[in-house]
Amino acid sequence: MTSLNSLCSKIFASSCILIFAVMSTVVSAQTRFPKLTPQTSGTTEGLIAVSPVSAKVVWAAGRHGTFLVTTDGGATWRSGQVPGAKWLQFRGVRGVSATTAYLMSIGNNPGNFRIYKTEDGGSTWTIQFRNELAGAFYDCFAFWSPARGIAHSDSVNGVFPDLRTEDGTTWQSIAGNMPPALDGEASFAASDTCVATQGENNAWIATGGASIARILATTDGGDSWNAYDTPIVSSPSAGAFTVDFRDALNGVVGGGDLDPSDPDNARTAISGDGGQTWSLTTAPPVTGAIFGLSYVRQVGKNCTRPICQETQQYVVVTANSGGAAWSPDEGTTWYVLPGVSGCWAVAFATPNAGWLVGTGGQIIKISF
Repeated sequence: MTSLNSLCSKIFASSCILIFAVMSTVVSAQTRFPKLTPQTSGTTEGLIAVSPVSAKVVWAAGRHGTFLVTTDGGATWRSGQVPGAKWLQFRGVRGVSATTAYLMSIGNNPGNFRIYKTEDGGSTWTIQFRNELAGAFYDCFAFWSPARGIAHSDSVNGVFPDLRTEDGTTWQSIAGNMPPALDGEASFAASDTCVATQGENNAWIATGGASIARILATTDGGDSWNAYDTPIVSSPSAGAFTVDFRDALNGVVGGGDLDPSDPDNARTAISGDGGQTWSLTTAPPVTGAIFGLSYVRQVGKNCTRPICQETQQYVVVTANSGGAAWSPDEGTTWYVLPGVSGCWAVAFATPNAGWLVGTGGQIIKISF
């Protein structure tokens, strides 16, 4: 919703993201504590989203039309500004390869929401979609494959005007497939993780802004959806910000309240039935809203190595100036991530190769 995201932008310098990386069974008797390595981004722009393609190739994006890419695991980053996007914020990024990526921009004017794509490493960008619907505010996008994805908007007159691409080039409305919106229901453009995809056709959307924070779920690629209640706090400034699933059944959702006078509602909840029911975990030791979360995973292939088995239930969280933490057991136990502040998003290529991004162009590599 516009008001929520405006507030989110206003508190960018003092709010943090809850970054959540979850993993399923701790096989090792000894907990793996993460190593944090700051990297040089080459920009001072606030970074809002990150998308690892592999342990070497990672894309990131943020304010003033900024994008970054590394092809050497973050030893060096190349930054650029998309032509004509200087005054836009890139709240979403999806890396496909070292040469191909998507960007999603936001803004309060209808035309400020755009989806861009590059196929030459960022040298040129093509606008694939430009919003013209008054009242629409697209918060996040996510992809099942390089050519199949969805983009989610706040509700307009009780309808979610969501989009889908099935060819990686054109985007069509799936508003008619979405469940009816609650009064005031919206999502948060905090870290490009209010939408999560898994497998070939599963997806989940985290919402707030209304009397109940919900999860919208599909198992058929967006042809049909169900809506399920969560125990995350919800109000015009609060709700579920971020969601992720490690398989078709097991997932985590995080959220809280953007109101700085009510900073103690940072919460996470887990589901074991595909998002139909949710249970609150132990509250993470952070303040403010949880902006982003991600399972610690191996992208692009099945993970069979022992380290992946041992870290399946791990969770990483950050809440900007409210601190950051991680859990080895999906939220039952938490440990503070020392010195991490101002981060907006987290994502992993492997348990050894994850990245936190945030204010002032900061990038931190996190390795378990």
